[in-house]
Amino acid sequence: MRPAGSPERPGTTGGRLSQALVKFMMRQASVAAVEWLADRFRLITLEGEALRGAAWVPGQKIQIAMGSAFTARTYTPIIWNASAGRTCLVAFVPGHGPGSAWAGALEPGDTCSLFGPRASLDLRRITGPVALFGDETSIGLAYALVDTRLAERVTCALEVDDVSAAGQALDQLGLGQTELFGRCRDEAHLEAMEAKLPYLVADGASFILTGKAGTVQRLRQSLKRYAGPGTKVLAKAYWAPGKSGLD
Repeated sequence: MRPAGSPERPGTTGGRLSQALVKFMMRQASVAAVEWLADRFRLITLEGEALRGAAWVPGQKIQIAMGSAFTARTYTPIIWNASAGRTCLVAFVPGHGPGSAWAGALEPGDTCSLFGPRASLDLRRITGPVALFGDETSIGLAYALVDTRLAERVTCALEVDDVSAAGQALDQLGLGQTELFGRCRDEAHLEAMEAKLPYLVADGASFILTGKAGTVQRLRQSLKRYAGPGTKVLAKAYWAPGKSGLD
């Protein structure tokens, strides 16, 4: 039994227009399993007939309704088994907002409505050695990149609030080689991340920049000082402080 004042059951939708949009435009799925990888990180498995046959490309996104078709949060599936009708995602639960309430309250058997998979980043455009820079919201993308073996070598560097918790979650996913940079209020950690760029460029790496909008912009500007004419860069800001619906 849920305690008084706990969040509304995941999957609940309100309003006739919202319910109509959910019925005709969104896929319906149920929660097959949910697991805490570490503090604030959950591995969620969704399944359902509506997920069968979906043409998913690694790096694409899904948008999950947070109680209404007009309030959704975006996630990057780490895998998608179209034959079985099953997908998995890693949810970061920072402790505030509809996404945290949804992911934090999920239990097996809950239902949800999702839109997608939809275009976001197409990892098939990247070949050779790849360097992925991001944060907690980039873990799903990192897993998909490594799991599909689209790149011959992957270097991951993430800025995170809690190095210990993020490291534990990454170890559980087999991404223990990821380099983590604890966030500093003065953003001094970004200087350490930028210091890796010239070496990776010299190694012939292509770059994927995701996560916080400000960090993506800063790293992209820094790359211009080192990148050669053949350097490939894919960039996607997943979020920005005080804003929602960036991706």
